[in-house]
Amino acid sequence: MLATSLSLLRSLPRRRTRLLLAFLLAVAIAVPVLGTTATRAAAAAPGPCDIYASGGTPCAAAYSTTRAMFASYNGPLYQIQRDSDHGTRNIGLASAGGPVDAAPQDSFCAGTTCTITELYDQTPNANNLPISPGSSCPGCSGSLSGPGPNGSDIGADAMALPVTIGGRHAYGVLFNNIGTGYRNNAAKNVPTGSQPEGIYMLTSSNLVSSSCCFDFGSAETDDSDDGNATMNAIYYGSACWTGGCTGPGPWVGGDLENGMYFSAAGPNPSSIPSETGSFVSAWEKNNGTTNFTLKYGNGQSGGLTQSYSGALPNGYNPMKVQPSIELGTGGDNSPMGTGEFFEGAVTRGFPSDATENAVQANITAAGYGNNTTTFPPPTTSVISLKAHANGKYVDAPNSTTSLIADATSVGTNETFTMVANNNGTVNLKAHSDNQWVTAENKGDSPLIANRGGPGPWETFYLLHNPDGSVSLRAYNNQHLVTAESAGASPLIANRTAVGPWEEFDLTPA
Repeated sequence: MLATSLSLLRSLPRRRTRLLLAFLLAVAIAVPVLGTTATRAAAAAPGPCDIYASGGTPCAAAYSTTRAMFASYNGPLYQIQRDSDHGTRNIGLASAGGPVDAAPQDSFCAGTTCTITELYDQTPNANNLPISPGSSCPGCSGSLSGPGPNGSDIGADAMALPVTIGGRHAYGVLFNNIGTGYRNNAAKNVPTGSQPEGIYMLTSSNLVSSSCCFDFGSAETDDSDDGNATMNAIYYGSACWTGGCTGPGPWVGGDLENGMYFSAAGPNPSSIPSETGSFVSAWEKNNGTTNFTLKYGNGQSGGLTQSYSGALPNGYNPMKVQPSIELGTGGDNSPMGTGEFFEGAVTRGFPSDATENAVQANITAAGYGNNTTTFPPPTTSVISLKAHANGKYVDAPNSTTSLIADATSVGTNETFTMVANNNGTVNLKAHSDNQWVTAENKGDSPLIANRGGPGPWETFYLLHNPDGSVSLRAYNNQHLVTAESAGASPLIANRTAVGPWEEFDLTPA
């Protein structure tokens, strides 16, 4: 055909020759020569779940607000809801198998605030993570309430954790408000019982706490504490549940219910006083009977460090894992953990070290950066509390006597260390016995200083009243602490409105 065309060109006038030549060249460019392959867009690189599948331990659930976890995935990553009109929008990818396209979120949330209401599972199992029902779920009598409607949890601020991935604008999930949590209590095709399981997540030490519990992984289906070994999740924080830890933390641990374990005995290795970074990859795997392994890595460069691999703690063999997946809270919906989340997966089977190393390399190659959001650290002060009900000071004489406003002067028994958290809550430690003040039985019993560490029952919202006084609202039942009977009875959290009995002068001691 080309030879015939050239012969025709020779027989035509020069001007027509130029025109016909241009036409033939255009046709030649537009139509490929028979037997060649047309140019195609480059396929996306394998994602973490492609690597897990090739290692024989496929993802049973996978979540990210920043990128695809499979090269072939082209669906939504998460859903947001704006406060102005309660409209919702799914946030997806810039391209199949690629990073997030966050521009629609910026325009959708302009001039208002947005909440992440659901994280989408990228596996075919569709184990999506909506906001946790908390104690509103059926059969949750042993669970802890969230701050949302009917005891549910709340969602994360969608705009609060900007980062970049591969140079592109993105957002992580920020757990900085008490009771922020997501959960699926009917997860499909996930490891249960003593079946082997692997978990990883990308988090950060920019925001951590020593409270329970910032978790990701398997939990109970009834949002309650069902006993040892009924959950298998990654814990990241500085809570040394068993005592004996070395250094300030935070550390990657296994929350196996009734304990966050950094080893079979509990404490972290003394050679690893902390595991920190603006992006930290956290890893836990559990074969269900004889071994659980913990690792951590820098999410921007380098390989993995194994902090523990060995026997399960006493009383945790075999595991009794249930088909529930959680993010941000403890197994019984313990709501005090804080942290950051960018991506993570739960796998069927016990991943090999080679597979985990390959996933770590995939994370570092993704190009995470610019995690620069800062948070004020908790502050402490030494205070006393003077009740408006009778003008007397609140007294915590020992660990067996309830708090009561019956002192006319300030001494050791009337002195407390107040820890002000960055979410508007406080914890109080009595100087009389160095124990934390608790709203016993979820606030149904009088306050008493007899706890070794702060948790939901030991957490109070600090309310500032117009007259300069303060009031305390117990987290667990959302009721106000009152100096009952004009101060003649022990303090208890059972009031719904602020009056003189619920007002205290907070003064430096």
